[in-house]
Amino acid sequence: MTAPSLLLYIDRSLFARKVKDSRSVEHRDAGWKLFGKVPPREGPVKDPRRIQKEYETKTGRAGHSNLTSPRQNVRKNLDFEPLSTTALILEDRPANLPAKPAEEAEKHRQQYEEMVAQAKKRELKEAQKRKKQLEERCKLEESIGSAAQTWNQEILPNWSAMCTSRRVRDLWWQGIPPSVRGKVWSLAVGNELNITHELYNICLARAKEKCRSTAANAPEAESQDSGSSNRESSLELIKLDISRTFPQLCIFQQGGPYHDVLHSILGAYTCYRPDVGYVQGMSFIAAVLILNLDTADAFIAFANLLNKPCQMAFFRVDHSLMLTYFAAFEVFFEENLPKLFAHFKKNNLTPDIYLIDWIFTLYSKSLPLDLASRVWDVFCRDGDEFLFRTALGLLRLFQDVLTGMDFIHMAQFLTRLPDLVPAEQLFQHIAAVHMTSRNRKWAQVLQTLQRDPERGSPVLKR
Repeated sequence: MTAPSLLLYIDRSLFARKVKDSRSVEHRDAGWKLFGKVPPREGPVKDPRRIQKEYETKTGRAGHSNLTSPRQNVRKNLDFEPLSTTALILEDRPANLPAKPAEEAEKHRQQYEEMVAQAKKRELKEAQKRKKQLEERCKLEESIGSAAQTWNQEILPNWSAMCTSRRVRDLWWQGIPPSVRGKVWSLAVGNELNITHELYNICLARAKEKCRSTAANAPEAESQDSGSSNRESSLELIKLDISRTFPQLCIFQQGGPYHDVLHSILGAYTCYRPDVGYVQGMSFIAAVLILNLDTADAFIAFANLLNKPCQMAFFRVDHSLMLTYFAAFEVFFEENLPKLFAHFKKNNLTPDIYLIDWIFTLYSKSLPLDLASRVWDVFCRDGDEFLFRTALGLLRLFQDVLTGMDFIHMAQFLTRLPDLVPAEQLFQHIAAVHMTSRNRKWAQVLQTLQRDPERGSPVLKR
C-alpha cells in the first residue's frame, strides 16, 4: 500500500504543477528577451490611460493644476520649441526607477537652458547671415538690372563711339550683364574671318555627311588619306569629350538640350579648319559661347577666338611659340611676385604645368562658370594679355598658401583650384598686377622674345 500511495502522490503533484504552469502561460502575454521568448514579470496589468493620468498628476500637468514641472518653467519663456531630443533630460524617470535627486534635476535644467540658449544664438546667427545674403543678392540684381539698361540704351546703340570710353571700360571691368554678354562678346571679338551663317550651315552639312560616311565605311578607314583620317579622329574625339564638358550642368551630355548644338559647332569647325581639327579644351570654349549666343553666332565667335595668335599657337601645339609665351609670362611673374617666383624656381615648377589648362579652356574649366565669364568679359576686350594677367592675379591671390607647399602640392593646387574663388578679391589682385617690365608692355616683351628666343626664361630652358 505504501508504494502505490507514494506513486499516486507524485503523480498528483506533477499533474497539478503542469496544470498551474499551463494556465499561467495561457493567461499571460509572452515577453521578450535578447535570445528568446520569456514570460514577463508578475504583476497586475495597468490601463495605459491610468498610467498617463498618474504621470500627469505626478508631474503637475493634469487639468488645471497649479503645479509646474521644471520643463514647463524652462520652456514657457522660449520663442520656439527645439526640434531635438535634448529636452528629454528634463523628463522624470519611469515609475519603476528611483526618482531624480533635486541636485540632478537642477543640473539637467541648467544644461537644458544652456543648450536652448546656444540653439537660439545659432539660429539668430544663421538668420542674420541669410538676411545679409538676401540683401546682397537683391543689391546685385538691382545693379545688374541698372547696368543692363545702360548697356542696352546707351552703349550698344553707340558702340563705335563709346566702346573705348573710360566709363564703358569701368562698367566692363565690373562685369557685363548676362542679358547683353553675348552681344558684347560678338562685337568685341569681331569677325575678321568674315564667316557668315551660310558658311556655318555648309560646314555643318559637311560634318554630318562625314559622320554618316565614317559610320558606313568604318572598315575602309585605314585606306583614306591623312587629312580625312584626321577629321575622322577629331569627330570621334568630339563625341568622347562632349560628355566631359561641364558635367555638373547636365545640359551638354547625351540627351541634354545642348548636346547636339555643341556637337554641331565642334564638328563644323573641324571641317572649317581641318588643319587644326579638334583639340581637347575646345569643347569648353564652345560651350560657354553656346550659353550666351545663338548657334551660328556662337560658331562665328568660336572660330574668330581660336584664330587669335595665342590660341592658335596652343591649339596647333607650336612648341617654340608656346615657350615664348611662357617666357614672357615669367618676366612679369618675377616682376610682380619675386618671392613666389623664387619659390617656384627653387622647386622647379615651370609655367607649362599649370598654364596650359588655363589657356586651353580660357579658365572655363578651372574657375566657377560665373567667374570665368567675368574673365572672358575683359579677355574679349584686352586680348591674350589678360589671360596671363589673370594667371598672375590667381598666383597673387593664393601666394600665401603656395609659399608653404612643395612641388607636388603646388602642382596639384594649381591644376585643381578651389571650388569657391572670391570674384571680387580675384579682380582686385588682377588689378594690382602691373603688366610693364622695364617700361615695356606685354606685346613688346613678347615681340622681343620672339626675335631673340635665347633671352627666354632660364627656368624653362632647364
